[in-house]
Amino acid sequence: MLIYPKIDPIALEIGPLAVRWYGLMYLAAFLQFWWLGRRRILKHPQMAKAGWKVQELDDLLFYGVVGVIAGGRLGQVLFYEPGYYLQQPLEILAVWHGGMSFHGGFLGVLLAMGWYVRKSGRAWLEITDFIAPLVPLGLAAGRIGNFINGELWGRVADPDLPWAMVFQHVDLQPRHPSQLYQAGLEGVLLFIVLWLYSGKERPRGAVSGAFLIGYGVFRFVAEYFRAPDAGIFGRSDVISMGQWLSLPMVFAGMAMMAWALRSKN
Repeated sequence: MLIYPKIDPIALEIGPLAVRWYGLMYLAAFLQFWWLGRRRILKHPQMAKAGWKVQELDDLLFYGVVGVIAGGRLGQVLFYEPGYYLQQPLEILAVWHGGMSFHGGFLGVLLAMGWYVRKSGRAWLEITDFIAPLVPLGLAAGRIGNFINGELWGRVADPDLPWAMVFQHVDLQPRHPSQLYQAGLEGVLLFIVLWLYSGKERPRGAVSGAFLIGYGVFRFVAEYFRAPDAGIFGRSDVISMGQWLSLPMVFAGMAMMAWALRSKN
């Protein structure tokens, strides 16, 4: 079995200033969003056809950052640990300690993109179709940040599993390194699927629908290897809070995909 390497969450200290790996992972996520967005605009003919400009990325990134951080933190507070944060409200601001909900961040980005729609005059689905392939690698970076923090560990695994890992700050049982599973599924694999799918012109809403289906399915599967969170519905080994929140994404994605393909015809 492997032993969790106890990575120092602080990457760099300069006097009283501490730069944490978790924050650097978010920085990497935002930088890759900008780089991939720029490449998508310059290399994909349908982007030029739709009038996308590299300059628009700066505004999109700003709105996205606000949505991710505000929504992700509030999602963690409301969906997973309302009791804890009610007792320690100042901890809500301590985002460097970890604790960011994807589903909350997702809702935050949707609201932020609605704000951007009013500024840009573009259709909401046009914007979400553009940003959907740019998101997954950022999610992978976030999961690596979870691994470095030693949080969101996996369920107990078979000791014979070659990559079973002991998280000694939790217990001495072999566990799935579920953070890395999620980085691979919701991050790398989802990116490959969406990048290839969006490489050709698709009906409006189809890429967004593919993102919802892909993330929801991959997250639902990965949750069976991750120690379930209590959440607002209580702890369950059958269906976790993350799975409850992912199911509506899958259904909404299927409806959106059906609508998009029907509109094309």
